Amino acid sequence: MIRAYKFLMRPTVRQAQALSEMLRDHCTLYNGALQERRDAYRHVSKTTVTYGMQSAQLKEIRAFDPERQGRWSFSSQQATLRRLDKAFAAFFRRVKSGDTAGYPRFRGVNWFDTVDFPRDGDGCRWDSTPHDPVTRVRFQGVGHVRVNQHRPVAGHIKTVSVKREGRKWFVVLTAEQDQPEPLPATGSVAGIDLGIANFLTDSNGDFVPNPRHGRKAAAQLVSAQQALSRFPRCKAKDRTANHQRAVDKVAQLHGKVRRQRLDHAHKTALDLVRAHDFIAHEDLKIRNMSKAPAPKPDPDQPGAFLPNGAAAKAGLNTSINDAGWGVFLTILHAKAESAGREVIAVSPRNTSRTCPECGHTAKENRPTQEKFHCVSCGHHAHADTVGAVNVLRAGLVRRHANPA
Repeated sequence: MIRAYKFLMRPTVRQAQALSEMLRDHCTLYNGALQERRDAYRHVSKTTVTYGMQSAQLKEIRAFDPERQGRWSFSSQQATLRRLDKAFAAFFRRVKSGDTAGYPRFRGVNWFDTVDFPRDGDGCRWDSTPHDPVTRVRFQGVGHVRVNQHRPVAGHIKTVSVKREGRKWFVVLTAEQDQPEPLPATGSVAGIDLGIANFLTDSNGDFVPNPRHGRKAAAQLVSAQQALSRFPRCKAKDRTANHQRAVDKVAQLHGKVRRQRLDHAHKTALDLVRAHDFIAHEDLKIRNMSKAPAPKPDPDQPGAFLPNGAAAKAGLNTSINDAGWGVFLTILHAKAESAGREVIAVSPRNTSRTCPECGHTAKENRPTQEKFHCVSCGHHAHADTVGAVNVLRAGLVRRHANPA
């Protein structure tokens, strides 16, 4: 199996400057390759430019610009071109399937924050000073950068990546490992229902409160964003010191909220994986759930629109995004695979409207957001618990229908 490790780097001032220049030059390479593809297709010949064609040009590009493009690893530049090729492949796939396409866009220097090295030892070297008690990673054109390695790395290092988050630098490793020993069986199964009032409810009636990290930080974020809005939009190199401090403040607050969500998701998923052998959850289409409602044109007044509940839906969308369901489910599946547990997604249709006692399904069974009262048999329960029980039953049915 492949496992990722992320460690904080502590570069010197010169190393941080070199890392920034590396990101800048890779961003320039990405944008130049994108422009070449656009120009070739707009030509009357409708020429298609492939990754192989652009990769073959790297030798000439590096020779023409030795002080910038020639400084960095050839393999990392190939990885940047592959990233663009994957973006185009995903674009054409979405066009073919009828989804919202999203043509690949040019990247600003501040938005291009990752450089990949496809193989350890080719332009980079993890633990480049093994004789030194301090762990370091070496990058071509940068040098040996100190790393805060807070846990050991197991397995064979496959890839190395440099990532910038605000003013911090991280190294991300992927290591190939043997499949770990599964956790001891507990004999327990559970269904979970994700929500807003409670982050999670399981089929045993237990609740995990919603931490609402974004809402708690909302006042600070509003204040910081208002302070930032007083400065005119300009390039990073043209910002004043006060402008840059305002930018960093907003980035720090968003980063803190993101780390809090990740921490909560990891801890909640780990508790579930340790406690249950089988977990079922709803197959939620989170992107569709958090879409803004479509406008309603007024047929009597051309150019005017009828109320469509956008203000109320905006609050719900904010709460859905703040809960971080997608991140949590991704982490849950990864931890379950590592621990030898089984996780199954089932359709959420009518899970909170179906009575677990008699099977009667009706909208009236759920008079309020929290209460469930079956109009057929009179069964009372918490609506989220009912949903989790129905999710578990559907998951067990699917599990027996498709045995591993």
